[in-house]
Amino acid sequence: MFILSNLPFNKSALEPHISTKTLEFHHGKHHQAYVDNLNKLLIGTNLETASLEEIIIRTKGSANQAAIFNNAAQVYNHTFFWNCLRPTNATLEPSQEVAEMINLNFGSLDNFFNEFKSVAMSQFGSGWAWLIRDGEKLKIIKTSNADTPLAQGLKPLFTIDVWEHAYYLDYQNRRADFIEAILRNLINWEFIKNNL
Repeated sequence: MFILSNLPFNKSALEPHISTKTLEFHHGKHHQAYVDNLNKLLIGTNLETASLEEIIIRTKGSANQAAIFNNAAQVYNHTFFWNCLRPTNATLEPSQEVAEMINLNFGSLDNFFNEFKSVAMSQFGSGWAWLIRDGEKLKIIKTSNADTPLAQGLKPLFTIDVWEHAYYLDYQNRRADFIEAILRNLINWEFIKNNL
């Protein structure tokens, strides 16, 4: 049985960029629903005792197990997303190691922000934008719906949820403003460093 992980910060810690109300719905309702659905779907299967990561790997691409994959991947993606964010009053700067890798792969921090925003905005409909490590290279990719780099054998470092439920209460249809707010104010650089 999986349980909803606690947020790594207080529900008001991301304001004014992400409201307490959004977190109550996004974490408390949407994320909780994925956990509950996954637990129901796993009953009586050979995946009942598997880890979340194992479930994702073992069900990817299986039409019969699409519902299990989707819910497991959304539990994973959301838990990962919360850890990518840091309270508004925390440190803004990436470590020297992360800054050097960003400069090496994207030219500058501003270029990284611009490319990430462009990729996130190009995701048609629901999905995710990711900073991933592929061998020695950092890349920015997008995934549709519940898909995750984990299922593609890639190492995720950072993500932004671009499903409407992530931003609609605060930003309505202004996805670009939501993405910009996270990139400029809420990136947990320490989490990226620890995952490198």
